[in-house]
Amino acid sequence: MLKGGEAGVSGCCFLDGRLWGKESGLSRPYPVVCHLLDTSAVFQELWGAVVGDGTKSAVAGALGLGLAETRSVVSFWAGLHDVGKISPSFQAQVPLLYGPVRDDPGYVNAPGAEGERDFRHERASHWSLYGLLSGAGYPIDERLMHRSVAHQIAQLLGGHHGVFGSVLKAKQARRASDYNPGLGWGGWADQRQVHFDELRRVTGAFAVPRGGLPAGLAVVVAGLVVVADWLASQVAVIEPRLPGAGWSGSAAEVDAHWQGAVGAARGVVRAARLGRAGFSAEEFGSMFPFAPNSLQRDLVEHLPAMVAKDGPGLVLVTAPTGDGKTEAALFAASVLGRAADARGLYFALPTMGTADAMLPRVEAYAGRALSGERALMLLHSMAWLGSPGDVGCAGVAVHQADGGISAGRGTAVEADGWLRGAKRGLLAPLGVGTVDQALGAVLPLRYNVLRLLGLSDKVFVLDEAHAYGPWMHQLLVRLLEWLGEMRAPVVLLSATLTGRTAGSLVDAYRRGAGIREPAGVVPRYPGWLFASAAADAVSPARGTKSDRVRMLKVSHRPVVWDASESVGVPVLEGGRRAALREVLAPVAAEGGTALVCCTTVAEAQQTYRDVCAAFLELAVVPGGVRLLHSRYPADQRARITGECEAAYGKPGDGSASVRSASVLVATQVVEQSLDLDFDLVVSDLAPIAQLLQRAGRGRRHRRGPLGRPAWAAAEDEPALVVLDPLTAEAPEPPRSWGRVYDAGLLMRTSQVLRGRASGGIAVPDDVQRLVDEVYEEDFVDRLEGAAREELVRLDEERLADEAAERHLAAWTSICSPADVKGDLSRLSAREAGVTQELLTTRLGADTGRVLCLYQQPDGRTTLDPDGMAEVPGGGRWGLRPDELAAVARRVAPVPGRWLRGGDPGNAVPGEWGTHPSLRDLVLLHMVPAGEEGWMCRLGRSTISISGVGLEAQ
Repeated sequence: MLKGGEAGVSGCCFLDGRLWGKESGLSRPYPVVCHLLDTSAVFQELWGAVVGDGTKSAVAGALGLGLAETRSVVSFWAGLHDVGKISPSFQAQVPLLYGPVRDDPGYVNAPGAEGERDFRHERASHWSLYGLLSGAGYPIDERLMHRSVAHQIAQLLGGHHGVFGSVLKAKQARRASDYNPGLGWGGWADQRQVHFDELRRVTGAFAVPRGGLPAGLAVVVAGLVVVADWLASQVAVIEPRLPGAGWSGSAAEVDAHWQGAVGAARGVVRAARLGRAGFSAEEFGSMFPFAPNSLQRDLVEHLPAMVAKDGPGLVLVTAPTGDGKTEAALFAASVLGRAADARGLYFALPTMGTADAMLPRVEAYAGRALSGERALMLLHSMAWLGSPGDVGCAGVAVHQADGGISAGRGTAVEADGWLRGAKRGLLAPLGVGTVDQALGAVLPLRYNVLRLLGLSDKVFVLDEAHAYGPWMHQLLVRLLEWLGEMRAPVVLLSATLTGRTAGSLVDAYRRGAGIREPAGVVPRYPGWLFASAAADAVSPARGTKSDRVRMLKVSHRPVVWDASESVGVPVLEGGRRAALREVLAPVAAEGGTALVCCTTVAEAQQTYRDVCAAFLELAVVPGGVRLLHSRYPADQRARITGECEAAYGKPGDGSASVRSASVLVATQVVEQSLDLDFDLVVSDLAPIAQLLQRAGRGRRHRRGPLGRPAWAAAEDEPALVVLDPLTAEAPEPPRSWGRVYDAGLLMRTSQVLRGRASGGIAVPDDVQRLVDEVYEEDFVDRLEGAAREELVRLDEERLADEAAERHLAAWTSICSPADVKGDLSRLSAREAGVTQELLTTRLGADTGRVLCLYQQPDGRTTLDPDGMAEVPGGGRWGLRPDELAAVARRVAPVPGRWLRGGDPGNAVPGEWGTHPSLRDLVLLHMVPAGEEGWMCRLGRSTISISGVGLEAQ
C-alpha cells in the first residue's frame, strides 16, 4: 500500500504527499496536490474578476451547465493541468525527492521510464486526462476523437505550456501507459486518479458537461489556465504556503490548504493588475475637453442607437488625416465596450513611433472615461526600456488610487512587474502598441492563446488600416475572423482605404461571427459604418462633413533623377536637385517651413547635404535644415524627433508669428508617426495613398494669417509638390528605389496626377475616388501603345506578388476559428517550412541591428562618440538592467545586406547574456574618420556614422 493520508478519498489508495510539483527556488519541495489546488483557486478568482458575464454565460451554454456549476468545473480543469507531473519521467528530475517513491513497491515503472525526458509533463497530462475524464462520465466519441469532450479538455490542459498536442487515436487513449512508458503503471495511475478525485471533491466539480467548447471559448479557457498556472507558480506566492513537516496529504490537510488557497487568490490576482476597466462615461464631453467635430458628432448622434438595436460589432471610420479619428475611435470604443461589457481596449498602430505618440492620448482618455482597473501597457519591442525621454517610448501603468488616477512609470509600482513579464502585456486591461503584438495571436507561436485571451474581451482599435501590405493584410483578416468569433468589438480607422480592402476587413469580422453573406461595403469619405456581430445588420456608410475642407494644390513636376549626385556636381537643368532649389527658395527668402519626403534613407541623406549646400543661409542656423530617418541610433533618433515635434508640431498659445525658415528632409517615418505641420510639402513620387498622407502634413493646424509666410497664407489651400521621375525618357522608377513601392502603382499614380494636378484635389471629396481610381482594373484601358503594355506587365507582376503574399500568410497563420472543429492542435501546428524567423519578422524585411562602439584615442571603447559612456563588461548573469538599457538605447536598424561577411569579432560578448534585445545584434568597432565622423570595415563594406546617420559604401 502506498504511504499517504487517511481514509476518506475515493479510489484504491491514499493521496501520496511525497509527490512534488514545485521545488526550484523554494526552501523545501511543494507537493503537486498543493499546486493543483492553488491553480484551481487562482483560476476561480480570475473567472470572477476578469471574465465578463457574457463569456461566462457562453461557456455555460456550450457545456450545458448552470453558471455556478460552470465555475466549479472550469476551476477544476485548471487544477488538472499538472496531473502529468505524477509520472516517473517528471518525478525523477530531482533524484533526492524521487528516491523514496522509486523504492516504494506500489509504483511500477517500465525500463527506462525515468529517462523519458522528451515525454514532458504537459504531454503526460494530455495523455492521461482523457481516461480520467471519460471515467468521470465526460462524453466521448472514439470514432471522432476530436469531438470527444473528454479529449478536448485533455488536449486543452495539455497545452498549458503554449503548444497543443495532436489528437490522440482511440487505441492510444485507451492504453496511454503502453504507448508512453514515462507515465508509469500501477501506483502512478492510482495517484493520478486520487489527485483527480480529491481536486474534484474540493472544487465541487461533480457536474458533467454535455458539450464541448467552440474555438473562441476554448482559447479563452486555455489562456486563463496558463495565467492561473503562472500566477500560482510565483515563488513569492508559494513560499508562505509551504506545508509544514509531517504534511501527508490527508483529506483534512487538503481541505485546509484549499481554504487557504481560496483566501490568498484574490490578493494574487489583484496584485497582478488583471481586473476589468469599465466604460463608465457615456457623453462625449465627459471623455474629451472639447466639443465634437462633424465626424465625431455624427457618431455621437447615431452609433448608440445602432448598437442598442443590433448589439456590439465593428465600426469603420474613414476620414482625412487630422479630422479627429482618434477621438472618434475612442468614443466608438466606449459605446461598443459598454454594450459588450468589455474589460478594456487595445489600440493597435503600425509603428513604434505611432504607438509612443498615442500612449498619452489613451492615458488621458482612460482618466476621464474609464473606471475600475486601468492598468495601461505600452507594447512594442522597445517598450521594456520604460524611458520616454530617452527613446520615445514608455511603459505606463495607470491605476486607481484614492478614487482618482495616477501613473506609475517603469517598475516603480510593484504590480506592474507581473504584467511586464514576457508574453503578458496584452493581458492588461488597457494597451497601446504595434499591430504586430496583436497579429501574433494568429501565428503558430508558443502561447498564442495568451494573445487571443488578451484580445477576447476588449475593444480592438486599429489605426491606419490602409498601411499594411498583402502579407499583413491577410493576417489582419484572420485576426478579425477570430475577433468576430469571440464577439470582441472592433474599431477600424483609415485615412485612405480602398473600397475593396474595407469590404474584406468587414466581411472577415462578420464571417468569424457566423455571418457568411458579404456585406457589400461601400465606404464614404469622410464617413463611417457599423456592422453588428450579433445580427446580419450592416449600416449604409454615413457620409459626414469635414471641418477641414481644403483644396490641395498639387504641383506635378516631372524631373530627371539626379538625387544621388554629389554636392559638387553641377546642377542639371530639369533635374530633381534644380526643382528642389526652386520650390524651397521662398522658404529661405521669406521664412516658413517645408517638408521634403524622400523614398530611401540614402537619398534623404544626400538630399540633406544638397539642401545645406544650396541654402547656406539655412544650414548655418541651428534647426535651419534637419534630417530624420530610421537609420540613427535610437537615442539620437528620439532626440531629433523631439526637436521636430517642438519645431513643427501643433501650435501653442502665442505662436501667431511666422516660423523661422526651416526645412525637414525625411523618409516615410513622417507619414504616420508624428503630428507635424508644414507650410509646404515636397515629396518624391509615391503611391497615391502615401502622397495624400504626406499632404496631410501640409498646413495641418490653424495658425492664422500671421502664423504663415505670405507665400503660404491660404490655410485652406495646402501645397504639395510631387517630384516625378517617370518621364517619357525614363518610364521606370529609379533603380535606387528597389522594391520600396510597386512600379505599377507608381505609374498609375503618375498618370492620375498628370490629369488631376492642374485642378487640384478637393479634400476630402476627391480622396476616396482617387484612391479607388488608382486601383481600378480597367485603368489600363486609358493608355495606349507601349505604356499600356508596360502597365499590363507591371499589374500582372503586382497581382501575382500580392496573391503569393496572401497565400503565404494564409499558409503561415493558424486556421480560421470555423476550421478548428474541436482540434486545438491546429492553433500550434506549423506547415513544413514555416520557420521561427518567418513568424517573427515582417515578410521580406531584410533588416539587421547594429551597435556602434567608438575607439577613443586613449584606448578605451565607449558607447558614445564623446567617450562618456563606457562599454559594459557583463558577467555571469549578463548585463545589469541599467547596462542593458544603455546598450538598447543606442541600437540602430540597418539593411541586412550590410552585415553579411562579418566575423566573430562583431558578435555580442557572451558575458552580455541572452536578453532578446541582444539577439542577432552586430557590433561595429568605429574609429575616427576626420570631419566625416567615424567608420569601420565589415566584410566588403565600409560603414560610417556621422550627423546624417549610418551609411555604407
